[in-house]
Amino acid sequence: MANQREELIEKYADTLRTKFNHQPDMALLRQVTIGLGPSIYKRDAANVSGSDEKELARVKHNFLIRKLGLEDNEALDRAIAEVIEEYGVSERTKYRAVVYYLLTTKFGKENVYD
Repeated sequence: MANQREELIEKYADTLRTKFNHQPDMALLRQVTIGLGPSIYKRDAANVSGSDEKELARVKHNFLIRKLGLEDNEALDRAIAEVIEEYGVSERTKYRAVVYYLLTTKFGKENVYD
């Protein structure tokens, strides 16, 4: 399992480098990925559907509010929309770990993973 997880982390890092022109903080990316638990191995759970309003509401509530401890406001919705837009609305595979990593850095909440 650990080897498979490391392969996924490298895939996520490659996505950040190529799609977002972002050199990832590998320690943070590893922590975000580990925080997702076994969901990273399930195709549906490992991805975020950018067009599913219920899914985006879950990202907001379960990750931004509960995990990162942010206040519910318009900035959260805008940040999610920006990440989805930057990922590419037509991109079918939006890795949850990448989306969560980008949201974590966008809000400067890296310390949640210390």
